[in-house]
Formats: sequence, C-alpha cells, structure tokens
Amino acid sequence: MLRLIFLAVGTLVAALIWAVLVFFSVSEGWIRTPLASSDTPDAFVAAARRLAEEESVGTLSLMLIEDGDRAGGFDISAGAPVDEDSVFQVASLSKWLTAWGVMVLAEEGAVDLDAPVETYLTRWTLPESEFDPSGVTLRRLLSHTAGLSDGLGYDGFDSAGDVQSLEESLTRAEDASPGNDGAVRIGAEPGSGWDYSGGGYTLMQLVIEEVSGDAFSEFMEARIFEPLGMNRTTFDYARAQDLGFAENYTPEGATEPYRHYTALGAASLFTTTADMARFIEAQTDEDGQDVLSEETLELMRTPHASQLGADIWGLGVMLYAPNGHGGHIIGHDGNNEPAINTAARFDPATGDGIVVLETGSRLLATRLAGEWVFWKTGKVDNLMFALAIERMLLWIAGGALLILIGGAWIGWRGSRKPRA
Repeated sequence: MLRLIFLAVGTLVAALIWAVLVFFSVSEGWIRTPLASSDTPDAFVAAARRLAEEESVGTLSLMLIEDGDRAGGFDISAGAPVDEDSVFQVASLSKWLTAWGVMVLAEEGAVDLDAPVETYLTRWTLPESEFDPSGVTLRRLLSHTAGLSDGLGYDGFDSAGDVQSLEESLTRAEDASPGNDGAVRIGAEPGSGWDYSGGGYTLMQLVIEEVSGDAFSEFMEARIFEPLGMNRTTFDYARAQDLGFAENYTPEGATEPYRHYTALGAASLFTTTADMARFIEAQTDEDGQDVLSEETLELMRTPHASQLGADIWGLGVMLYAPNGHGGHIIGHDGNNEPAINTAARFDPATGDGIVVLETGSRLLATRLAGEWVFWKTGKVDNLMFALAIERMLLWIAGGALLILIGGAWIGWRGSRKPRA
C-alpha cells in the first residue's frame, strides 16, 4: 500500500512539474525562436513580409521605426494597391489617441483625473447601482479599472443615419458586440480590479465634448492630430472617405464598406501607417511635440492595472512586456468585424516601434507586432501569451493525462507481480 501511495504522489508531482514547465516555456518563450535570425531592421521586415504574404487575404501596411526614425516597411493588397498613406479604420487602437485627448484636458487643469467623472457630465449620468459612482474617475476609466461591466465591443452601424446619439449609446448601445447588452453601468467596486470597458472610452468621448464645448472629432483634430502633423488621421467618416480608404476585406476575401460608429473614441479612428509612425516618433523626443509633456507621457506608461501578477495597463495604453530598461513596451491593438486587425508597439527607452494596419485577417497584425516584441526583447508580450493559452492548456492537459495513465499502468503492473 505504501508503494502505491508513493507512486500516486510521484505521478501527481510529475504532472505538476509538466504543467509548470509548459507554462513557463510559453510565457517566457523558451521554445520560441525570433521571426528574423538577424537583428537588422531589413531582416525583420523581410521575414514579416514573407509571413504576411503567406497569410494575408486582404490589405496590410507595416512600418518599422528604429531609434525614432522610420527604418522600413511594406504594403500588400489583394485588390487596389495600398501604401503608407492609405486610410484604415483601426478599431480599438483608437483608444490610445482618445487617451491623449483626455490628458490634454488634464494638463490644462480642465479635468482632474481623480475627480468623479460625473463632475463633468450634464447630458448623461451613470445609472444607479449598489456601488458609489464617485469612484468612477477618468484615471480608472483610462486604465479599465472603474468597475464598468459593459465589456463593449461595438459592431457599428451600416449607415450614418443609423448612428445613435452618445447619450443613447451609453444607455444601451444598439451596436453592442455579441454577448453584451450594451448598457454602460457600474458592475463592480470602482478600483477593485481590471475589466475591459469600451463603454468607458465612449463616456470619455462625452467628457471631452462637455468640457471642451467642441465636437469630439473637431477637438481631436485641432488639439492632437494637427499639432503632430497627422494630416491623414480623423474621427470623421466623411473626411476619411475623401482621403481614400484602404479596402476593407472579410476573411473570405470579399470586400465590404467600413461601418459607422457612435463610439468614435473607442472604435472608429481612421489613420495611416505613416501618421501612426509620426505619433510614435513624436514620443521619442520631448522637443518633438508640444501636445503632452514628458511627465504626462511617463504617467501614461506607469502601471495602473495588472492580472496574474503582470502589469498590463497604463493610462490609455497596454503594457505588453518589460523592455529591459525599467519600463514596458507600450501601445494598443484593435479588432473589429469583419476582420479589421491593427497593432502598434513602442519602446520609449529606445525609440523603436512598429505599426501594422490590416483587414482580412483577424489576428495577423497582432501576431506580427508580437513577433516584433519577441525579436526585440526576447519577451513574449501579453497578447501573444493570451493567444497561446488555449494551445498551452491542451499541452498541459494532454501531457498530464499521459503521465497519469503511465502512473496507473505502472501501479497496475506492480499489483500483478506475484508475491514471494
């Protein structure tokens, strides 16, 4: 009997060791190899292009930034040609720029990041709940820690005539993504944890309008895009259309129009790889832009939310991986129907970055940007780890099952041996 107990314990320990080894192999990149074998920008661009040409069924534009300067890129399309000035709708990547709009008002003293957000609202108010709404602040909205439980996700509208008002959308978004009822409400104690909220950014879109007195798209154009020289970037659908859209592809290779949104700040920025490169380049030198101070940029990069012990969010930016210099690779990704996927990564310590805008593949831009992070740092970024979780769990379960079967077989064989 004692032998069987030792065998059972040993089998369980072996299964646990297997699970730990698989987890760290995935999270630390022990079994990964960089996309490019050389550390030169040209090598990465060439490797990224090979991967994109194998998997893209639509449009894709990639630009690499080294030490604050453009270092190469490429553009591919299944249809009409695209280039660095082609306009893409970039889904949740919009939130990074919207956060800059909020921080401009904060620097001016027009808003306090830690005041109740309702201080700045006259057109709409948070619905009653069991939680104190005074805990919903701009700082927490920016970092997805305000306790909002909407989980939005917006699918957009077929035409401009279908678009709701901001107030209607906040009360219940008719274009809520599947699985969400579209209501922006407090579902948890503000500040108690991280929960992604597109509705929080729609609420900040309203704050910008209320405080500035301007339409959101006009404020962003005048205060962010024009000063940064982002001349082909806008939240205005009609203007973006005039600038010239990159075609919007489905995963099946068909094209369809870009959709219209109420939630501009959360989901409907239009921009180009060249303009997003300008946005990143402007953050590499405090004298390169006068929109936000270096102190504010540092604050935005400071961890404000974590999961499983890993820092994952600042103020308006994702924290993808440690950069080896005491900070993080930062940026944002975007995904929306039918297959819009966008990604931007930036290392403030080195001035290096990448921008990938694409349609037709649900995760190709995120994968290419994640490969860039690993190529640069040897670290698996948080989104790449999230994408690998399902496969990791299958490996853990499969290996543990084999170990348990092996232990049971050994025990069975041992029990069949004749006793002396």
